[in-house]
Amino acid sequence: MSIVNVLVIAALIATVVVLSLGLRSMARGGTYDKEHAEKFMWERVALQGLVVVLLLAAAVLLNT
Repeated sequence: MSIVNVLVIAALIATVVVLSLGLRSMARGGTYDKEHAEKFMWERVALQGLVVVLLLAAAVLLNT
């Protein structure tokens, strides 16, 4: 397994963790959600972008 594969898997797991934290924050509601919801959203979006970049890198490396 190449390092890119490991990075893709780690980024996917991190995305799922941040998504679950955001869902937990929404379920909790109140001031906690108001303070943390946007942070969790931006972290999830950044991780999803990272996953896309890593998948593209893996595809390019696979074809070389």
